[in-house]
Parts: sequence; structure tokens; C-alpha cells
Amino acid sequence: MKLFRVFWITLLFIWVSTLNAAPKSELISFWNKSNEANKATINHSRWQIILDRYLDAKHYSGINRFNYANLAKHTVDKKQFNEYLSYLQRLQPRFYSRVEQKAYWINFYNALTVKIVLDAYPVKSITKIHKGWFAFGPWNDVHAKVSHQKLTLNNIEHGILRPIWQDNRIHYAVNCASLGCPNLSPTAYTATNTDKLLDIAAKDYVNHKRGVQFKNGKLLLSSIYKWYKVDFGGTNTNLIKHLQKYANGELAKHLRSYKGSYHYEYDWKLNNK
Repeated sequence: MKLFRVFWITLLFIWVSTLNAAPKSELISFWNKSNEANKATINHSRWQIILDRYLDAKHYSGINRFNYANLAKHTVDKKQFNEYLSYLQRLQPRFYSRVEQKAYWINFYNALTVKIVLDAYPVKSITKIHKGWFAFGPWNDVHAKVSHQKLTLNNIEHGILRPIWQDNRIHYAVNCASLGCPNLSPTAYTATNTDKLLDIAAKDYVNHKRGVQFKNGKLLLSSIYKWYKVDFGGTNTNLIKHLQKYANGELAKHLRSYKGSYHYEYDWKLNNK
């Protein structure tokens, strides 16, 4: 009995440790290719239709909410949504320009996340969706195939987006279907609007209390800034500089003068309407 108890305590310790460990940015070399001479564009209009109809970007909470229940009931729209994901998976993204690829992978990640939640709905949190017994969420499960390569959400974010573009604003673009996450953009990313949308996403998140706030005189940050601190400069000083870049008025003022401790939290409840 004692050995049995030790076994389960060890498993619990390993599981809790994985919750606090963020995946590293490690390039999947297969995807490190582009054709800058290719001026072709990728059509994300079907994703835009889904966003227009099922995303509430004016929710009183300041957190965009997705209506999974309604999309699940609308056969035609659900079919169009699935066809959009199939379309993305038929493409050869390596043969497009880098700017086209960046928009492609962000939209693909976000649409695929919606698909994963939709297939499991109703569910209270995306963390409850997984294939393994002790897994935390679906991020390491294979949910797509592009160019004959099986893909997980972690592959897209940490094996493609982060290492290829090395743009910390990507953390504000990819949405994990949770209240603590940066907003799912109401506008589909394209080669022409990506840079602007990334700045908007960063500003919106930093100036919302789930991103950055002072509570009882202490700095309370999203756990994103703990998990991926390396992408935000690796030190508290560099992180503060990053936050100041996007912070408004009083928040920016408080950040400039803050000398206290750092605290982190994250809300994994589903971002459903």
C-alpha cells in the first residue's frame, strides 16, 4: 500500500510540474523554408465569416467570447468552417512568402483550437480535452496534417511561429480558448494586416486586468509572462520595458516606478458566450 501511495504521489508531482513548465521554442527545420518571389495570397474569408457570426468582440468583460453552442447547431456554417480547415491543410505553406506564412499559421492555430473545443463541446475548459490520462489539454495531441506532416498545436506555436519569427507579439495572437488568454482576434490575419493586428492585440491584453494589473499595491501579471519570460527579454527589467511599450497612462506610470514583487495568475475557464 505504501509503494502504491508513493507511485501516485510521484505521478501527481510530475503532472503538477508539467503545468508550470512551458514548451521551449525549438525550430522544426522542415518548416523553415519560404518563397519570397511567390506573390500568391491565402484566402481566409471563410474564417472571417465564422468570426463575424460567432465571436462577440464587444463583450462587457473586455474578453472576446466565442459562441461554440451556436456554431455546433448551424450545419451549413460548421461545414464551411471544416472546409476552411481542410483547405489550409491542403496548402503547401513553405512555398509562400514569410508574411503570408505568418498569417496562415496564426489563423490555422486559432481555427484549429476552435475546432478542438467544438468537437468536445460542452466542456468547461480546454484543459479537460486530451487523449492521454494525465495530459493537460490538447496541445500535444495530433489534430492536423500539412504537407504530409502531422501537427499539434504545440508544433505550430513552439516549433514554427516562435522560432521562425521570434516575435513576442505572437503570444497575443494565438488563442487558447480560455478567459486568461489574449483575445481571439475578430479580424482574420492576412499578410497586409498582421503587424497592425499584433500591436492591437498586445495593447489590448496589457491594458486589461487579466494581462497586467496592480492589486493591493502588488503587480499581478498573466502567467504568460512567467511561462514565456525568455521571449519578453528574460529578466524582470526587460519585461517591464515590454509592458511599458503598450501600457496606457496610469498603468505605464505605475510600471515605471514599481520596485516590488511579481505575482502571476491565469484563468483556464472556457471563453464561451
